[in-house]
Amino acid sequence: MSRMQNLKAALLFVLIVVGGAVSAHKAHAAGNETLIVAGGCFWCVESDFESIAGVKEAVSGYTGGSTKKPTYKDVTKGGTRHYEAVKITFDSAKVSRAQLLNLFFRSVDPTDAGGQFCDRGESYRTAIFVSNSTEKALAETAKKEAQTALGVKVVTPILQAKRFYAAEDYHQDYYKGSNIVLTRFGPKKRSEAYKRYRKACQRDARVQALWGNDAPFVGH
Repeated sequence: MSRMQNLKAALLFVLIVVGGAVSAHKAHAAGNETLIVAGGCFWCVESDFESIAGVKEAVSGYTGGSTKKPTYKDVTKGGTRHYEAVKITFDSAKVSRAQLLNLFFRSVDPTDAGGQFCDRGESYRTAIFVSNSTEKALAETAKKEAQTALGVKVVTPILQAKRFYAAEDYHQDYYKGSNIVLTRFGPKKRSEAYKRYRKACQRDARVQALWGNDAPFVGH
């Protein structure tokens, strides 16, 4: 084989390897989807869903309103119409949207239209945000199943997705932070402050009372 033929063969081999890697990357990326939900305190929703196999990331943020670049202070003060929400990125080959929606309903009180647990007001309401008809149909099915399971009206709305704004850095992964914050219990690590808040807000107690053994995240 001539030198030129050797070079051509080597180049062809490189192109095949690179092409295969690109195809594999595209196939992997194609499995990534996002689900945006509001379930009261976004620290808790983030903690719950990051524990699920197949979930790659959960980001706390704000969505549903019209105020641009809202801050935590803006949203909790009221008037922005934004929800505290979480954007969940997941590998659909490992966990489906339907499964996540089922878990979401069983991690909140979907019968409460005024907020969640000890957190009251518009920013703490529950909601599911959808981008297309397929996502809407899955959300409607999950809502209907939750209502049948509870035997009472589920008030969680299914809303057209709007721009999602990531919350301030200090809100991200709050449940596992190690830096010290001031709380009503005194200076605490963020992770400890989170656990105390969750218990004081009676999130798990209410979810367990409502869903019993179907409550998937009690103790997170």
